[in-house]
Amino acid sequence: MKSRAPDNPISRFLRKLGPGLITGAADDDPSGIATYSVAGAQQGSALLWTALVTWPLMGAVQMMCARIGMVTGRGLAGTLRTKFPRHLVFIATAALFAANTINIGADLSGMADSVEMLAGFNSRWIAPLLGIAITAASIWCRYDQIARVLKWLALALLAYVITGILIHPPWPQVLWKTFIPTWPNSHERWGMLVAILGTTISPYLFFWQSSSEV
Repeated sequence: MKSRAPDNPISRFLRKLGPGLITGAADDDPSGIATYSVAGAQQGSALLWTALVTWPLMGAVQMMCARIGMVTGRGLAGTLRTKFPRHLVFIATAALFAANTINIGADLSGMADSVEMLAGFNSRWIAPLLGIAITAASIWCRYDQIARVLKWLALALLAYVITGILIHPPWPQVLWKTFIPTWPNSHERWGMLVAILGTTISPYLFFWQSSSEV
């Protein structure tokens, strides 16, 4: 019997990429992209420092959720049910359901608007079709099949890096605005700050991360 050749480190690394990569990439959802785009268009580089603050916060919370899933063998909702009264878990789950419903609507709207800009189709018709297609894939495809596709689709995020280089931004100003926070001085800027925090640290990511680890 022919022995299997040992995997090289790169192959092992690529094979192990999964829940963390997919959940992290999912945080950059259509509603997030729209929020960041509006923030840049309205506020310029004034809120760049939020990326430096929210990234470790998101990473820490998702690491805790991943560890909960790996240690307990349950998703976040199942773990909460063993630690807290049933009525509190019900309230948290209902709030998550409402937040996820709104978030999915925003995501579908953002995807449909993108298709309209690229292909000229009416976004009102595209949004329901996208919802049907995603629902069908979730029902009839196994998660490991979907995960393999999503893992490679995460490469699309490199477009941010490429675009950031091609547009030749004023790098001294970018670095200054990133590391030197500018305190919001208007209602619009405070509102945008709340929107950035809300779309970066999304509730569904916590449940997804722990369940993916399980």
